[in-house]
Amino acid sequence: MVSSIVDILVLSALAGLATGLGGFVAIVGKPGRKTLGFLLGSAAGIMITLSFLKLLAEAWRISGLYLAASGFVTGSLLMFTLDFLLPHRFFAVYERGMVDRRGTRRRRIRGRARFLKSSMLIAVGISLHNFPEGIAVASGYSYLPRLGLVIAIAMALHNIPEGMAISLPAYIGGASKSSAVRLALISGLAEPLGAIVASLLLEISLSLVPFGLSLASGVMVFVTLDELIPVAHEGGHEHFTPLGVIMGCAATFILLGALS
Repeated sequence: MVSSIVDILVLSALAGLATGLGGFVAIVGKPGRKTLGFLLGSAAGIMITLSFLKLLAEAWRISGLYLAASGFVTGSLLMFTLDFLLPHRFFAVYERGMVDRRGTRRRRIRGRARFLKSSMLIAVGISLHNFPEGIAVASGYSYLPRLGLVIAIAMALHNIPEGMAISLPAYIGGASKSSAVRLALISGLAEPLGAIVASLLLEISLSLVPFGLSLASGVMVFVTLDELIPVAHEGGHEHFTPLGVIMGCAATFILLGALS
């Protein structure tokens, strides 16, 4: 029991730390729209394929249609409620920050506090959204450790652009580079917290595992449809997003085949 919880904590922490990695990349490299669209598309392909091909399918096989469907709907509504109460659409803020830092179409920034406030709100929103993502990692690992690994990889890819969206506006708003990256890093810590809570509940009753799998599927599908694909298309270069989706799907097939 202790070893499995430790493993879940490590996997979810690594996925959460990817937010800090994204913050570092945004400050140092500032990737363009094509790259960001491809990364978001890849994460979407991995998450949507994994959700239906493995998580929901296994929950259905173990417990039947109704419990699998109820878990899926619960996970989707959970994310919908969080998004409704505290939305964190971030691409527009990130793009404004890139324009201001590069100096193209240079314009005067009126009030750095506006960027800093946007960064803080995005960080809080992403922290709350990361909690159920940690539940997804724990649910997958409790059923099959290798499945938890694949989910953690998918979540890490998804967290990188979110870290970019936190750190760059903070940097524009006057924060130091280290403080901007640290803010992105801290926002990812909610993911292992959610994983620990879920792993303790799943250890108490293994009957909750199929519900956890379907709930994780609902969480990941909502994130994909509501966040990853729409945000990727907002940046233009729409052909790079479906290319990323295809590559993400292919990568998921390869990962599942290699780990099965």
